[in-house]
Amino acid sequence: MAIAEIVAVPEVTPAGRRSRTLWERAKPLVYALIVPALLLAFWQVATTQQWTRLIPTPYQVGEYMVDFAVGGIYDDAYSGTLVTHLLASMSRVYGGFALAALFALPIGLMIGRMPTARMLLDPFLQVMRPIPVTAWLPLSMILFGLGSRSAFALVCLGAFYPILLNTIFGVRAVDPKLFEAAAMLGCRGNAQFYKVVLPAAMPSIFTGLRLGLGLAWFVIVVGEMTGVPQGLGAVIMDARTLSRTDLVICGMFVIGLAGYLSDRVVVVIGNRLLRWSPSHHG
Repeated sequence: MAIAEIVAVPEVTPAGRRSRTLWERAKPLVYALIVPALLLAFWQVATTQQWTRLIPTPYQVGEYMVDFAVGGIYDDAYSGTLVTHLLASMSRVYGGFALAALFALPIGLMIGRMPTARMLLDPFLQVMRPIPVTAWLPLSMILFGLGSRSAFALVCLGAFYPILLNTIFGVRAVDPKLFEAAAMLGCRGNAQFYKVVLPAAMPSIFTGLRLGLGLAWFVIVVGEMTGVPQGLGAVIMDARTLSRTDLVICGMFVIGLAGYLSDRVVVVIGNRLLRWSPSHHG
């Protein structure tokens, strides 16, 4: 009795497919820029309406950022010195982070895997963990002196605990059924550590590495309060003393951008090594 209606489905043209593909590629970038754009607009309004007289406008900060990078505008002591200070901070961040990983990974594996090591080390480390890095600043200057070694030690300390705790969690969270399956396949004893424990804990370990590297950039300002002549933290502290708010904001921006790019590198490496893990997404 009823005649079925044939609904015409509009044909997607190649131009439509291309525009859809372009939007899908650009969508993450567009969404990522929304919050910074809103904050930038608020900053512009707040400074032009003189809600505060101590913060420069975005244009003034951008102008000084160009001078900080290449010089030629203000020609002061910081003009064209960005690369020098950035490289100095990067050497301390990556060096301290590498040293922290060198200690935290094996200790975390031992605590997570060996009950004796857990009873011996875990209580002490949990007592030391809440002590902020800033509290270690005077002691580090006594132990290591003024300069780069103190900064290096403080960065290492800041990156140590996130790597340690995530490594412990990853090892202890290994499903016991994996050990049973490995034993049925003939994998027993120490071989289970390399073929079961370590691969299963790798997602948590990479999460710890990301957090540790982020904390290393976070701590670099404190680390470079130890009298180092070069570094982004030293620039920020000098700018605070000189009431150079524009230079403070430039230093903050460079640290944030460098930390973000460093994190992206760790994410790319983790995604390549952990392609087999469905729960790992950068």
